[in-house]
This record gives sequence, structure tokens and C-alpha cells, in this order.
Amino acid sequence: MATVLDSVRALFAPASTFTITAETPADVVARETLLDRAMGADRRLKSSEKIRQNRVPAEGLALVARDEDGHVIGTVRLWNIEAGISPEGNAIDALLLGPLAVCSSHEGKGIGAALMRAAIGQAHDRGHGAVLLVGDAAYYERFGFFGGKTQHLVMPGPCDRARFLALELKAGWLEGAAGMIVASGRKLA
Repeated sequence: MATVLDSVRALFAPASTFTITAETPADVVARETLLDRAMGADRRLKSSEKIRQNRVPAEGLALVARDEDGHVIGTVRLWNIEAGISPEGNAIDALLLGPLAVCSSHEGKGIGAALMRAAIGQAHDRGHGAVLLVGDAAYYERFGFFGGKTQHLVMPGPCDRARFLALELKAGWLEGAAGMIVASGRKLA
């Protein structure tokens, strides 16, 4: 249903030109302002945010959408994590996606979907095995995210199990994965 609604919105929305680029240090204030507006002041209390706290995004996996004038109108980042352990007891490297946000005046124009496709493509091209996220299943299923691979994984803090989803970029990457999601990326200097 969400896909149908997005298609209808895109059909009737005014033409929008945007580009997806790598996030730069100059984008930080605009990105943070966009996230505060899109997700509210309590966004920093979420379990996913606690994993991202004091970390830098995975190499090459912080993207923004820009309008014709170069303003940031959308954002997505991916973060290095360990997705529990394998049946052999080895940590499973993966990525945590989020947050994904689009400026309210540009919603329904395909920007979020374009950011998702770009992020997944970049993660695949960089050799990552899986991407996890906490989000609306109806939206993220069209990109291949489902809850089956997260059934034995646990987010730190409260998390709605129906919203805890994964996409394998390499077949079988999360097979038998169990345990706590923990940050593994580089810390802020």
C-alpha cells in the first residue's frame, strides 16, 4: 500500500530536481536541523541513536540529497556495528542504517527512496554483508528489508520487534546470527 501511495504522490507532485552526494562537513548544521524537524527533539533517546553516539558513519556511507540550489533536503547514514555472533562465536560485521529523513516540503517526490537505493548500492559496492535498521516495515520491505534475519538479535534498549529489520547484501550473511547489536565503528576524535 505504501508503494502505491508513494507512486500516486510522485505522479501529482511538482517536478523535483535533486542530486544525491556524499555528506560534507559543511552539511552538519543543515542535516541536524532537518533531523530535528523531521523526527522531533526526542530523536536522541532512541536505541539506534545510542549506538551511533560518539561514532562516525561508516566510510563513504553518509549521503545527502540536495535541491537545485544545493540545499540539504534529505539525509541518510550507515554505521558500522556487530550484529551479534555467528554459531561459531565470531562477531558479525554489519551496518545500521539511519536516520533517513527528507524535508517535509519535499516529501512524496521519491527522495527518500533514492537515498535508500544509493545507500544500499554504496554499501554493496564497499563489500558489506548486511544492513539492519529500525523502521516502518511497510516502507522498508520494498528495499528488501524483513524481520526474519533479526529474530535472534537484540537492540540495546527498547525496540519494537516488528520494526527491527535486516537486508542481506551477501546471501547467508546473518545466518544463525544471535546476540546484542553493538557499535564497532570509529569513535569521534
